[in-house]
Amino acid sequence: MQTKPNNLNTFRILYLVKGILTICFSLFFIFYAGMGLFFNTAIERSQQDVEMPFNFGWLFVAIGIIGIIACVSIGILNLLTSKYLKEIKNYNFIFAIAIVNCLTGVLGIVLGVFTLIELTKPEIKELFGK
Repeated sequence: MQTKPNNLNTFRILYLVKGILTICFSLFFIFYAGMGLFFNTAIERSQQDVEMPFNFGWLFVAIGIIGIIACVSIGILNLLTSKYLKEIKNYNFIFAIAIVNCLTGVLGIVLGVFTLIELTKPEIKELFGK
């Protein structure tokens, strides 16, 4: 019995690359949070007679921390998806992460859509035991 060729190995490599790039992008948010801490200390040291309603440095820190958490978690999920594609298991997890990737920019949209197209093929469902 001859098996049909599929693109799962290509998607595995692309999810690996996207996971690494997403984790590297979290460095931007580390810089962003650090910039917020710098603003925070600069404003506190220059407190003169002017009262500010709030220290906006904390806003930068909060956005930076949320961005770090989001980027690292999406990156780890992409790395797990790459692992599961190699092992050909967890069909529903791969399907869900492909949908999540459609929300993460141009590379995520392209990767997510093509993964969803590939996962809905009958021969791929057979590989996963669906």
